[in-house]
Amino acid sequence: MDLTRRILKIDAHLMILDKPAGLAVHPGPRTPHSLEAHLVSLREGFVRSPQPAHRLDRDTSGCLVLARHPKALKRLTQLFEAGRIGKTYWALVDGAPEGDTGVVDAPLFKVSTAADGWRMVVDPRGKSARTRWQVLERGDRSLIAFMPETGRTHQVRVHAATLGTPIAGDPVYGAGQGPMLLHAREVMVPYVEGGVPVTAVAPLPEHWP
Repeated sequence: MDLTRRILKIDAHLMILDKPAGLAVHPGPRTPHSLEAHLVSLREGFVRSPQPAHRLDRDTSGCLVLARHPKALKRLTQLFEAGRIGKTYWALVDGAPEGDTGVVDAPLFKVSTAADGWRMVVDPRGKSARTRWQVLERGDRSLIAFMPETGRTHQVRVHAATLGTPIAGDPVYGAGQGPMLLHAREVMVPYVEGGVPVTAVAPLPEHWP
């Protein structure tokens, strides 16, 4: 897999990669092959390999921000934690929500059972989570832009289901038929204080209908 062709933006501090669906960011029991195995090929002239500054789910495609040196990783981590990095996801969802724009403000809590494993649920005991959304195309399957203002695990997926429109193909929060159609469409990184943000837009994957 040649990921160098999927570099959307690169400078001395960061790289924005168009991560393919199906590739986990970090290895795990179910994902022994991950992006980590490819980081050395993304050095692009640097001695150090870039490091992911955040995560995308294995089956989510699109913009992934990587730091090219330790100071950049610290800076990017601070920006993500402060909610200052703009993120826009596109999702094909089953059905259509009421209205064309809105905000889901619903805290997320992690639950786990031996039978079903873990998942995130809306629960007042959880961490605050807020996502703005806008319908781009309406139909039996609608295209919605989600703009999360916080960065909780599975936030967009759970909030989409909360609207009554789970993401098509989502195996945990939706029907799970076919690939999950969630794409990190755009990212905006205000890396230099007071400077022009670094932005990138990832094209839709070929497997999208």
